[in-house]
Amino acid sequence: MMRHPTALIHPGARLADDVEVGAYSIIGEHAEIGSGTRVGPHVVIGGHTRIGEHNRIFQFCSLGEIPQDMKYAGEATRLEIGDGNTIREFCTFNLGTAQDAGATRLGNHNWIMAYVHLAHDCQVGNRTIFANNAQLAGHVRVGDYAILGGFTVVHQFCQIGAHVITGMGTILLQDVPPYVTASGNPASPYGINSEGLKRRGFSSNAVMAIKRAYKTLYKSGLALDEAKGAILEQAQAHPELRALADFLSHSQRGIIR
Repeated sequence: MMRHPTALIHPGARLADDVEVGAYSIIGEHAEIGSGTRVGPHVVIGGHTRIGEHNRIFQFCSLGEIPQDMKYAGEATRLEIGDGNTIREFCTFNLGTAQDAGATRLGNHNWIMAYVHLAHDCQVGNRTIFANNAQLAGHVRVGDYAILGGFTVVHQFCQIGAHVITGMGTILLQDVPPYVTASGNPASPYGINSEGLKRRGFSSNAVMAIKRAYKTLYKSGLALDEAKGAILEQAQAHPELRALADFLSHSQRGIIR
C-alpha cells in the first residue's frame, strides 16, 4: 500500500486497503474506490464518485466535479466508473444531473487518452477507445467497442453505436449507427468498421450482412423509414443486425447520412 503523505483523503472516503494515491491528490468525502486502483499525483476526485477495481488514473485528472450545466442546483448526482479502465492525463469527468439519469457512467476496460471530457449524464459502454482530446457534450451515449479518433467532438444528446470508429477531427451533430466509420465536419459515413469487426471475431458472413445493411441504409436510395424496414427484415436472418435495427428505431437526433 502506498498513499503519499501529501495526499488529502477525506475520512469519510471509502478506499480499499490496496488503493494507491499519489502526491498532492485530493479525494473527497463521498468517493468510493475499489481494490487494485491506482490514483496518480495531482488528481482531484470529488462528488458522489464510485470507482471500481483495477483502474489506473494518471496525473492531473478531475473526476466527479459538478456539471457544467447552469441548471445544476447541488443535487446529489453521481459519477460511476467501472473496472479495468485506463484514464490518462488531464481528463475531466463530471457528475450527472437531475434532468437525466442522475449519473455519468463509464463502463469497464476502456482506454481513455489525455484531455478527454465526459460531460454530465454521458453513458459510455465497455472496451471503448477515446483518443486524445475526444470531447463529449452532455447526455451522449457511446456503445461498446467504439473508437473515437483524436479531437472527435460530439454534440449533446447524440448516440454512437457499438463498434463505430471516427476519424481524427470528426464533428458529430447526429447519431452514428453501429458498425459505421464516420469522419469529417460535419461527419459523413464512410463504410463499416470491417477490420475492427474481424478483430473482434465477427464471421465473414456477419461482416457481409453488415455491409449489405450499410448499403441498404446509405446507397440504395431508399427513404430512411424504408431502409429501416428493409434492415429489420434482414435482421431476421442475421442476428448481428438487430443492434442496428434497434438503434435506428430509437434514434432521436437522426443519423449521419
